[in-house]
Amino acid sequence: MSYQLYRNTTLGHTLQESLDELIQYNQIPTPLAAKVLLQFDKSMNNALANRVKSRLTFKAGKLHTYRFCDNVWTFLLNDVEFREVQDVAKVDKVKIVACDGKGAPTAIGGLRDPVLE
Repeated sequence: MSYQLYRNTTLGHTLQESLDELIQYNQIPTPLAAKVLLQFDKSMNNALANRVKSRLTFKAGKLHTYRFCDNVWTFLLNDVEFREVQDVAKVDKVKIVACDGKGAPTAIGGLRDPVLE
């Protein structure tokens, strides 16, 4: 089983909407759509774990909330500054969801690196 966190991205939502439309017009069966979503989960986790080489650092003005439940860390940060080499981006609020990418995945999933929302 692969992590399903990336289904909440724009790409994941668009894929789900497209699959729903194909099912609605009887162009693909529901089990095929489920297989496509599972492959999306596997591909996203694999690509981000193995192909993404860039790194960035961030500094938060305030840690608003943190949570650890079912091996998933969730951090809500305020006044965050992201840096990649010379590029700087500042945001008011950030939610980071971080899961263990080395252990066995659960239904809610995990990653090697955190997901920023």
